[in-house]
Amino acid sequence: MPSAGGAVEHEQEHRSMSATRLLIGLGNPGPEYASTRHNIGQMVLDAIAAQTGSAFKAARRGKAQVIEGYLGAPGKGVRTILARTTCYMNESGGPTRALADFYSIAPEDVVVVHDDVDLPFDAIRLKRGGGEGGHNGLRDVTKALGTKDYLRVRVGVGRPTGRGDTADHVLSSFSATERKVLPILVEDAAEAAEMLILEGLEAAQQRFHGREVR
Repeated sequence: MPSAGGAVEHEQEHRSMSATRLLIGLGNPGPEYASTRHNIGQMVLDAIAAQTGSAFKAARRGKAQVIEGYLGAPGKGVRTILARTTCYMNESGGPTRALADFYSIAPEDVVVVHDDVDLPFDAIRLKRGGGEGGHNGLRDVTKALGTKDYLRVRVGVGRPTGRGDTADHVLSSFSATERKVLPILVEDAAEAAEMLILEGLEAAQQRFHGREVR
């Protein structure tokens, strides 16, 4: 029997299925950061955009690029604003809030895709709310939205080996071994984000939390 809290969360997910979603990938701007671990959220959004056949364009509000459309089957999809920030990671809250306000999207219908050093490389986890785990981008999003109650797609990039610096680690490129797996990880994370929006948090968790890490 689910707890009262679980029932409320399930009801919240059900109510919001018809609402417009903001699916935003975090990262840093510029080609020098494009292939770094910190930018895997934007890699995921690029993969979803490629599947839609649409191109990102400058947002009318906030430092971001957007695609306005639907995810899912024609006529049955969920209106979703795909977005990738064009500011530095620690400024991610500004464009997230600006887009949410512009499209009248409630914080609980915002989905943030981001790198996570607390997960091993190739792991994917989904959740609503909770702490930011020292992630400056998430910290700024929480501050801007005024709540932690937004959805996250956490994409594992692992921790540095030995006494390596975490900041240097997330701003570095993936290893040669990791790059062999990276396209599959990005594709799976894109699928997880879409499933989260189309079928809800619980269904996406059941599908991807048991996924084997390569």
